[in-house]
Amino acid sequence: MNNILHSSRPCFMSFFTCLLLASVWGGAFCSPLLAQSTVTSGDTSSGQTLSEINGDAAPTASEGIQPFDPAMIDENYFDDGFLMQGFADRYMDEDFETLLAMVQDETIPDIKAAAAVRAFREKYALDIFNRDKAAAERVLLKTYNRSGSAFLQVELMHTLVLMDRYKYYATFVPRLLLKMDHYNDAINQAAFKGMEDIISHGNNRSREARIVFNTLRKMLFLKKKRLANVTEPDERLKQKIGILKWSIKILGSQELDRLPKEVLNLL
Repeated sequence: MNNILHSSRPCFMSFFTCLLLASVWGGAFCSPLLAQSTVTSGDTSSGQTLSEINGDAAPTASEGIQPFDPAMIDENYFDDGFLMQGFADRYMDEDFETLLAMVQDETIPDIKAAAAVRAFREKYALDIFNRDKAAAERVLLKTYNRSGSAFLQVELMHTLVLMDRYKYYATFVPRLLLKMDHYNDAINQAAFKGMEDIISHGNNRSREARIVFNTLRKMLFLKKKRLANVTEPDERLKQKIGILKWSIKILGSQELDRLPKEVLNLL
């Protein structure tokens, strides 16, 4: 028995030595980790984040993303006329072939195609002849026949009349006058400016004035009941009356007898 106890004593000593060394080494290695976890939990509980501890402050609402405010959007963003004129100004740098290709491209939005027609008109409509003119007319007429967009139709009619008044005036001017009653203000303004432009580039021919007078007379006759209660004409009615006065000035004052009395009161 004594021999057994004597022989096992070194084993117990080795076991206790291992435990002692393990506790010393474990405390040495674990104490920094425990300290770091203590610092981290203490700082985050006080309102700090890890990024702030490392020196990277998180962006706040006042420094980063602002909440969406509808008032920040310019009202012109939703103005069709403003957008179309913006596209037209951008396309003014394009050449003859590119503009015609854009006009007949069915994959682009109608408002961009209309802007391309406007840019083409301002650059080339009055300055092309022979083959170029014939090619442009074919493209514009083909686009007009397939398009159902009022934006595009107004620009096409305006352009074709300027390119050849004798051929297209009687066909497109009455339709352009009807577009002045369109519910969209941008289309109404485009049609009115188109008529002003066509009149300014003409020679005040009685044939052209007759077409304008007859068209407006029919339009106003259809609205004579409504016009009876009008004391102050609105903007659209003023536009029609202004063009009507131009036609009467050329045709003569005898044409006043052909107008409804409700229109005479406004004149």
